[in-house]
Amino acid sequence: MVSRRQFLWGDFKARRTSQRPPWARPEEIFRAECSGCGECIAVCPTRIIVQSGRYPEVDFKHGECTFCGACAATCKDGALRRDACPDGPWAIKAQIAENCLAKKGVECRVCGDPCPVAAIRFSPRLGGPPMAEVDTGSCTGCGACVAPCPVAAISLA
Repeated sequence: MVSRRQFLWGDFKARRTSQRPPWARPEEIFRAECSGCGECIAVCPTRIIVQSGRYPEVDFKHGECTFCGACAATCKDGALRRDACPDGPWAIKAQIAENCLAKKGVECRVCGDPCPVAAIRFSPRLGGPPMAEVDTGSCTGCGACVAPCPVAAISLA
């Protein structure tokens, strides 16, 4: 199904890939252990965990992840386990697509403002607006930059 934003901006090829909640086990294990009870959805303070079919997934169009851990703490099935993820809640990072307004010559810094760790920086360039760049070393993958982008140029992968 094509979203309204995809229709208006002509991005018909965009497909939503499932991003599991933080501290999700590998996909095969997650699907085997998750009962689809929805407890993680109910406790998410930013309401970014949504039901998609049988399993929960994260939708950054609703907001950002604060990494509070409430979803993992409430998961009784073992599909979300903090102790099983020593490297953090997930490995996703923000990525900026070619339809970014700055790449089209339009001044826009909307994505940098909500970033809690200032992982999106703007490099000056001659003859055009500053270019948004993601510092993947400091990006936590929280998704705060996704919803504010007026052209849906930011994704997390």
